[in-house]
Amino acid sequence: MFVAYSDKHLLHAPKQIIFRGRIFDNVEAPARATELAAAARAAGCQLAAPREFGLEPVLSVHTSAYVEFLQTAYARWRAMFGDAGAGPSVVPHASPTRFPARLPQAIQGQVGYFLAGTSAPIEENTWPAIQASADCALEVSSRLLEGMREGYAICRPAGHHAYADVAGGYCYLNNAAIAAEQIARRQGKVAVLDIDVHHGNGTQNIFYRRGDVLFVSIHGDPNEVYPFYSGYADEQGEDDGKDCNLNLPLPKGSKDAGFLEALNVALAAITRFGAPSLVLSLGFDAHEDDPQSEMAVTNQCFYEVGLRIATLGLATAIIQEGGYYIPGLASNLTAFLDGFKAGRT
Repeated sequence: MFVAYSDKHLLHAPKQIIFRGRIFDNVEAPARATELAAAARAAGCQLAAPREFGLEPVLSVHTSAYVEFLQTAYARWRAMFGDAGAGPSVVPHASPTRFPARLPQAIQGQVGYFLAGTSAPIEENTWPAIQASADCALEVSSRLLEGMREGYAICRPAGHHAYADVAGGYCYLNNAAIAAEQIARRQGKVAVLDIDVHHGNGTQNIFYRRGDVLFVSIHGDPNEVYPFYSGYADEQGEDDGKDCNLNLPLPKGSKDAGFLEALNVALAAITRFGAPSLVLSLGFDAHEDDPQSEMAVTNQCFYEVGLRIATLGLATAIIQEGGYYIPGLASNLTAFLDGFKAGRT
């Protein structure tokens, strides 16, 4: 399988993060991507750096004001506060209420406007890392449009929590949405399947009123699991997107049987939709040893997931999302790739 991978992911490396009211070492670490790349090489995959696709495909999904903020936030933050007046990362301490909010001009206000909480810190080299991550997704989607049947983008940072103009949950540019947008424009329609343990709230929001993109997500119940405010079963799309959004939330602690039962429902919906291509947001954080402990899916389940998705027979762009149990990432990816390969034979 072709794999798009960039060493630029190493440039984004926040050391710590505020989680559940405490300061922790950041589990969204560069080692995640390097472990996945090593596993892909060991599995015989062909790794290559992506081309530089520029901002045009990014701006097909994200607003220009938001992209400009991501590009300039760190320098503006430092210019306003200096090293002595602020910490090493750009993080918000104020955010808009749920009432209509205006975009302020000052960087201190924009940080709260564009960043949802403290889970998407920006540092000096965050922008080149997230742009390269999007380029990895675009390399795979572009090759699919040129006739390739499947490819895997090792995207770090991940993207599925990013809205058109809001970062959150370790995500800045929505890699899966950017790839899906390019495919939909060329092929007329595309299906997106998100199997990360956390609901792909950004992806859902971007396509919620679109009839040419089917979004299906299997995830932990948002009553208990991030992102909390979307991912419920009654969210089915609006306007042209009515019935093009399917959420399959599972109880916290769900194991293989429940996950695979939901996957069968998801795959049936994708088959009915009839798109020629699939964008898969692949997360490994449903694994039983993941530090966030939201589900208890085993390594063998990821084999079965890969097998069943492959048997759809669709051209498939696999976009990496979460997965924070670094010692198990290689075996989880290997299981998924083995299953996918078996499903294609």
